[in-house]
Amino acid sequence: MKKVISDQVNFDERGLVPVIVVDEKAVVLMLAYMNAEALELTLKTGMMHYFSRSRKKIWLKGESSGHYQYWKKLYLDCDGDCLLATVEQKGAACHEGYYSCFFRFLRGGRFVTCKRKVFDPKKVYQ
Repeated sequence: MKKVISDQVNFDERGLVPVIVVDEKAVVLMLAYMNAEALELTLKTGMMHYFSRSRKKIWLKGESSGHYQYWKKLYLDCDGDCLLATVEQKGAACHEGYYSCFFRFLRGGRFVTCKRKVFDPKKVYQ
């Protein structure tokens, strides 16, 4: 059944699809990528798995920090080439210690921090 699901997704030439991740209050947490295996692992375990383009491997969100994401709903866009995941976020989504990876906004020609950290990355990623 899961293969049938991944067959409906238009992965790019690298075998990846972008995933916009939001919490249940519609706060945008992050953008990541999945390959078919990461999608299948997510559906099988109920926990968000992604493909790291820099490390070239699958990773379970929260495997280092303990800040896991549990998927609630998964949407596919009209072109079939982008996913939107609604998750239950435990802790923070951002590896820099913020709840969301979108913690800066443009003001006066510069991006400035507009949120507070949820955790200290130096203490979590030792």
